[in-house]
Amino acid sequence: MSNILDRINSPEDLKLLKEKELKQLSGEVREYIINTVSETGGHLASNLGVVELSIALHKVFDSPQDKIIWDVGHQAYIHKLLTGRKEQLKTIRKYGGLSGFPKRSESEHDIFETGHSSTSISAALGIAKARDLSGDDYNVIAVIGDGSLTGGMAFEALNHAGDFPTKLIVILNDNNMSISDNIGGMANYLSKIRTVPAYFKFKARVGSVLKKIPLLGSPIFNSAEKLKNWFKYLLVPGIIFEELGFKYLGPIDGHDIHNLEYVLKRAKSYNGYPVFIHVITTKGKGYEKAENAPEKYHGVNPFDIESGESKKSSSGRSYSNVFGDWISEAALKDKRVAAVTAAMPDGTGLTKFSRQHKDRFFDVGIAEQHAVTFSAGLAVGGYKPYFAVYSTFLQRAYDQIAHDVCMQNLPVTFAIDRAGIVGADGETHHGVFDIAYLRPMPNITIMSPKDGKEMEQMLDFTLQLDSPCAIRYPRGTEHNFDENNNPIKLGKSEVLLQGSEAAIIAEGKMVRTAYLACQQLKEKGYTLTLINARFIKPLDEEMLIEAAQKYKTIFTLEDGILSGGMGSGILEFFDKKNINANVKVIAYDDKFITHGETEELHKIHEMDAEGIAVRIQRTLEGLR
Repeated sequence: MSNILDRINSPEDLKLLKEKELKQLSGEVREYIINTVSETGGHLASNLGVVELSIALHKVFDSPQDKIIWDVGHQAYIHKLLTGRKEQLKTIRKYGGLSGFPKRSESEHDIFETGHSSTSISAALGIAKARDLSGDDYNVIAVIGDGSLTGGMAFEALNHAGDFPTKLIVILNDNNMSISDNIGGMANYLSKIRTVPAYFKFKARVGSVLKKIPLLGSPIFNSAEKLKNWFKYLLVPGIIFEELGFKYLGPIDGHDIHNLEYVLKRAKSYNGYPVFIHVITTKGKGYEKAENAPEKYHGVNPFDIESGESKKSSSGRSYSNVFGDWISEAALKDKRVAAVTAAMPDGTGLTKFSRQHKDRFFDVGIAEQHAVTFSAGLAVGGYKPYFAVYSTFLQRAYDQIAHDVCMQNLPVTFAIDRAGIVGADGETHHGVFDIAYLRPMPNITIMSPKDGKEMEQMLDFTLQLDSPCAIRYPRGTEHNFDENNNPIKLGKSEVLLQGSEAAIIAEGKMVRTAYLACQQLKEKGYTLTLINARFIKPLDEEMLIEAAQKYKTIFTLEDGILSGGMGSGILEFFDKKNINANVKVIAYDDKFITHGETEELHKIHEMDAEGIAVRIQRTLEGLR
C-alpha cells in the first residue's frame, strides 16, 4: 500500500482523495505526529484528537481563501502538516524552526496568531464582518475546544455573533478536556448533550428512511426541519447555541471523516446566519497511552513511544511542586488558606491540595478574570486565597488585579508560575511582563525567590500579610544555595557576595546566574557585591542608598522585560531621592521573544552567566 501522506503537499492534494484514502491518510498523519512529537516534544494528545477534523476542514474548504482560526492553536500541528510544512514539522518549537502555534509570518494559511484560549470566535467574527464590509465572499471558520468555551471571552463573542446576520462557522471540538478535566456549568451542559442519544438516533433513523423514498424523499426530509427542531427541544436540554442565534448541527463523531465532510458541506451551504457545529473527539486518539492519560500527554518532552516515558530525566522538585507541597501543609495549620486555579491544577502543583482540601480548592475553568475577582470575594469573606497561575495567563486579568484586589487592599496572593523565559512555547507563553504590569499597582507586595528554600520562606511570610502579594517563580527545578537563608523581612534584601568593583542587584532565578557570573569575573580580577533583591516592591531603600554611596556602578538583573521592570523601579527611586547613581539595567529588550530551549534563549540574549559576565566586564573596563 502506497503512502498517501507523501503525496500531500498542500490542501489541494486532499481534494483528489476518496473516502477510503482519507481514512488511510488519517492513520498515516497520526503516526507521523506521534513519531515527530516523540522526538521534538510538544502538544501531543490535543493534536491526535483533531486529525480527522483537520483533514475534513481542508478537504471541504479552500484555505487560505477560506479562513480557519484555531483557538489556542496548540492543536494546529496537522493543519501545518497539510499546508506544506510536513518536513519543517520536525523543527517545531525549536529555535529557528516552526512555532508550536499558528504564526502569520510562517504561512498564508495561518490566519490569526493564537496561544491563549477563548479568542477564536471574536477574531473570526471580526474577519467575517470585514469580509461583509468589503463585499468579499469566503468562509470563516473558528475551531474552539470545550475547555476554551469556559472562558468569558468566548461567550462575549457568541453573544455578539448571534446578533449578526452573517456567514460564520464555529466548530466546537468537544473532548471533555482542557489541560485537566473540564469543570463548571458549560462542561456539565455539554456532557448532557453528549449523553442524550434519543434525539440523535431518531434524527438519523428518520433521515435515512426519508432519503430512500424516490423523488419525494428529499423534499419531505427538508420540510421536516420544524419537526426535528420540536424533537430537539423536547429531548435535548437547553440548546443554548440556537437560543443565541446559531444554527446548531451535532453532536457528531469527530473521527468519522465521511460524516464530518457531509456536515461541513452542509454548514458551508447556509447563508445569512452563523452555524455552530458540535464535534465529539477523543483527546489522544490513536495512541493508547495518551487516550488513557490525556492530561499527561497534553504537553510532553521527547518521549519513548513504546513505554511512553520521557527521554529527559529531572532531579529535584519543580517550583510548582514546592508551592503545591507548601500550600497543602499550610492549609492543615491555617483554615483560612484556600487555593484557586484557572483549569490548571496539575500544571500549578495543586493536585495534592485538591485531594486533601476539597472544600477549599476551586477550579474556575479557563477564566482568569473571574478567578481574580472570585479570590477577592474569598478574601472579603475572611479567607487567604492563593491564585496559582502562569505569568502569561495572569496578564489577562489586569483590570481585576488593579480594581478588585489592589484598590481594596485585599489579602490575595498571586502564586505566579512560569515567570520569565519558559522556552519552546515562545512569545505567547514567556512570563516576562509580570513585574512591569504589577509594579505600578498600589498596595501590592512583589517577591521573587532565588531558590526553593527561599520560596517556602516567602510563602510563610504571606500568611502574615493582610494585603495583596505576588510571588513570581520560574519554570523548572528548584536550585538551592548552600548558604542558610536569612529571615524574610518586608522590603529587605540580602547580600550573598562582597566585592569592591561594583554591585549586582538580581531577582529570582537570575541570582544564581549572577552568582556564576561573579565567579567568572573574579577569575579575571573583578570582585563584585551580589545582592539578592528578594523584594521587587517595596524595594530595599536603605540598601540602595548604601550601594549608591559605595559603588561607582550598580547593575540590575531580572528575568523580565526592560521597560517598567525592577531596574526601572530602582532608577525611579534614585531619581525621586535626587541620588546620582550609575545604574546599568540588564533585562530583555522591548520585543517579543521567540521560541527555543530556555538555556539557548538566555545565551542568545546574553542573559546566561557568560553573557552577563561579558556585559559587566565591558562596562567595568571602560571605568578603569
